[in-house]
Amino acid sequence: MKMQTMKRAIRQRIIADREQLPANLRMQFSSGIAQRILQMPVYQAARTVLGYMSFGAEFVSDSLMQQVLADGKQLLLPKVNLDRNELDLYRVTDLQHDLAPGLWGIREPLREQCVRVDTLEEVDFALLPGVAFGRDGARLGYGGGFYDKLLAHLTHRPALVAAAYTMQIVAGIPQEDTDRKVEWLVTESETIECGKCGRD
Repeated sequence: MKMQTMKRAIRQRIIADREQLPANLRMQFSSGIAQRILQMPVYQAARTVLGYMSFGAEFVSDSLMQQVLADGKQLLLPKVNLDRNELDLYRVTDLQHDLAPGLWGIREPLREQCVRVDTLEEVDFALLPGVAFGRDGARLGYGGGFYDKLLAHLTHRPALVAAAYTMQIVAGIPQEDTDRKVEWLVTESETIECGKCGRD
């Protein structure tokens, strides 16, 4: 229980701090993060990208998702399936027409517009959201466990990448057996290779 209390405290602090960042600074940081991701060899080599649409004060992912499509890559975006309490993935080809606000106001693929993808096998590059991250690749999500469940289905090793502001880097994030680490952490000021900890 102590671990959950620690996680909740970190989550609340970082979300509050992130909300304090002025909107123009978030956009500036997000632009820098997106440029760094686009320069990564693992991104450039990828044919299929698992992305996400940002909400709140998160890294603003819109321009990066648009560039994924412009680069001729397949883009998969998640939609919350409340019946199974998991994420369903859909292939998206047009951010304007294929998405609508869903759970928590996050833009999600429209079932009638997009093709559902039942396997993660084709994903080469996965961009993962989160609240806080460690330089060792530790990831603290929002508490729903959606991405840990999704990643548990992986049978291969795509690049696991997180985009975050520098102020979201935290030392000593408590980890459970079900928590999956990221291999790269990209901030507005650096691209951190977290080693092989994400593949253990």
